[in-house]
Amino acid sequence: MRKSLFYGLLFTSPAILGFLIFTLGPMIASLVLSFTDYSVFKDRTSFIGFGNYVRMFSGANDYFYPSLGATFYFVVLRVPAVIVLSFLIALLLNMNVKGRAFFRTVVYLPSIVPAVASAMIWMWLLNPDLGLVNTLLNAVGLPGSLWLYGESSVVPAVVLTSLWGIGGTVIIFLAGLSGIPRQYYEAIDVDGGGWFSKLRHITVPLVSPTIFFNAIMTIIGSIQVFNEAYILTQGGPNNKSLFYVFYLWRTGFRDTEMGYASALAWVLFLVILFFTFIVFRTSKSWVYYEGEGR
Repeated sequence: MRKSLFYGLLFTSPAILGFLIFTLGPMIASLVLSFTDYSVFKDRTSFIGFGNYVRMFSGANDYFYPSLGATFYFVVLRVPAVIVLSFLIALLLNMNVKGRAFFRTVVYLPSIVPAVASAMIWMWLLNPDLGLVNTLLNAVGLPGSLWLYGESSVVPAVVLTSLWGIGGTVIIFLAGLSGIPRQYYEAIDVDGGGWFSKLRHITVPLVSPTIFFNAIMTIIGSIQVFNEAYILTQGGPNNKSLFYVFYLWRTGFRDTEMGYASALAWVLFLVILFFTFIVFRTSKSWVYYEGEGR
C-alpha cells in the first residue's frame, strides 16, 4: 500500500508541483495583493483592506462598470450564436455525404489559425472604407457599416469575428452526435416521424450533455475575451469594447496598479463561478443522461 502510494505520488508529482507553483501559489499571492496598494514602481506597499473593492464597486473608477457592461453584452450575443451555429454545422457535417472529411477539415482549420493573423484579416475585411464586406454590401445595394469603428456596431462586429474560430466546438458536437445509436432514428422512421421529430425527440435530448459542456466552456471563454479587444479595437471606440479582461490587463500592466488588478481578477473569478453555478443548477431540468432520465 505504501509502495503504491509512493509511486503514485512520484508519477503525479510534476502535475501536483505544477499546480501548486503555477496556479495555487499565484492565486494566493493575488488574493493577498488585492488587499494592498501594490504597484510595480512604488517603493513601499501598504495594506489597505477592502480599499480596492470599495474603489471598484463605488464607481470611483470610471471603467469598471462599463467594462462589465461591454463583457455582458458580448456574452449575451456570442454564447447563443456559438452554440446554435456550431450545432447546426455539426448536424450538416454529420450527414453521410461525399467529401464529409474535407468539409470537417475546412470548418476546423480557422480555429488553429493564430489569433493575430485572424485579427489582421478581419480588420481588412471590416474596414469601413476599403473592406471587402462593405464593398460587397454596396455592390448589391445594401448600406455598409462602421463595424469595428462604430460605437453601436463594435461589439456585434467582434462577436462576428469570434465566430470564425468555432471549429473546436463543432468537433465536440460531432463527437456527441456520433454517439447517438442509429436505431433510435430508425424507430422514428417506422412511426412515420420526420426530421423535426428526430431532432426534437432524439438528437437534442441525447446531445444535451454536449450542449451543456459547450455552453459552460463558451460562457467562460466569452467572459474572458481578450484577444479581440487587444488586437482589433484597443477597447474603443469610446470604451464600447473595453472588455473586462482587457481592462484588467491594462490596469495591471499599463497602469502598473497590480493591487487593484488583483482585486479585479478575483471579482472575475467570482463572476465566472456565479454563472457556472447557475448553469449547473438549471441543467437538471434540461440535460438528459441516458439511463438516468432528466
